[in-house]
Amino acid sequence: MAKKIDSLADPLTQLPARQAFEADWRLAVVGAGRAEMSVSVGMVDVDLFGKINAEQGREAADALLVSLGQRLVAAFPAPARLYRCGGDAFAVIWEGVEKEEAFLRLENFRRADPSPEAGVRISAGLAAFPDDGQEAGQVLQKACEALYRAKATGRNKSCLPREEKMTPKTSYYTQGQLMGLRRLAEREGISDAELLREALNELLLKHFA
Repeated sequence: MAKKIDSLADPLTQLPARQAFEADWRLAVVGAGRAEMSVSVGMVDVDLFGKINAEQGREAADALLVSLGQRLVAAFPAPARLYRCGGDAFAVIWEGVEKEEAFLRLENFRRADPSPEAGVRISAGLAAFPDDGQEAGQVLQKACEALYRAKATGRNKSCLPREEKMTPKTSYYTQGQLMGLRRLAEREGISDAELLREALNELLLKHFA
């Protein structure tokens, strides 16, 4: 089992924050590869959270996130690991759990979640190593894309990844933008295409939340 790094908790929910999640996920994939086992990652997001925040206020929105975090922890006890990834996004890692089983757990939670907040719904996306990729970033990207698809196709559902055609970069970007992107990719140790997909997914989730 991958070793969890020490990290400051998210001050609102007291769950480990995004930095811990990303590091733990990379370690979990490395450990799963060595042990020749599966590791699944689920992404959970509150539907129409921006509207809730605008209409009910910051205090009510924060209380909703704390409540959801607590319900996730109760629904997915150790060895599952829960994180708040920022905003209204949460993540869960299941080591040694096949994709189909992890998806059923996530979907059962979504359907049966005893949310005390009337009308609040969630969407979720899930992917797994090695089914959806051989690298941690690739699998996480698939989970985020599955979450976006759940949002874009009606919300209040869970989705798995699907194969999508990739479109190469074109002249829509300036030379300066592409050079900056390349430098950032080299600094972060990932491909520029992966950086672009991550940024686009965050943009789409923001506007389809």
